Amino acid sequence: MTSVTLNIPVVETERLILRGHRVEDLDAMVEFFAGDRNTYVGGKMERGDCWRAMLRGMGHWAMRGYGLWHIDEKSSGSFVGWTGMIFAPGWDEPELGWSLLEGAEGKGYAFEAATAARSHAAQHQGMNGVISYIAHANNRSMALAERLGAKFEREGALHGKRCQVWRHPRLEVQA
Repeated sequence: MTSVTLNIPVVETERLILRGHRVEDLDAMVEFFAGDRNTYVGGKMERGDCWRAMLRGMGHWAMRGYGLWHIDEKSSGSFVGWTGMIFAPGWDEPELGWSLLEGAEGKGYAFEAATAARSHAAQHQGMNGVISYIAHANNRSMALAERLGAKFEREGALHGKRCQVWRHPRLEVQA
């Protein structure tokens, strides 16, 4: 039997670890996708759908060389959400995305993790001045995009639904 090893870099911030997916994350994902917080990231999913979503996330890393990291809080080791770069067929360009699990909001984790993911993408993955697709009703993500320095660029569509496209500032990268 052949196994595949993915080279998903680990990125650390002051309070967080951005890392690859783990089977142990499944229960927290099932809880997230069973509740109401999933509105802007695909809607409700059953356990099997969450498993397939994790596999798709790993496949994105394998096929594109970048993807979404799962986020752990350093102090507790708890899985608190995900962030990173995704680029699906039919999209205009790669997107910086983020989501936090219940109880992780209001602590600055999304800002800290998205800042680290965006910096890593600019420095190591050749993606600078990236976009974020944000649903019109997702005021929290718009506020975070503004805090990250992104600006509303234009109206767009994602998966056939109207959305806003926010452009992040280009970062200075070291040669």
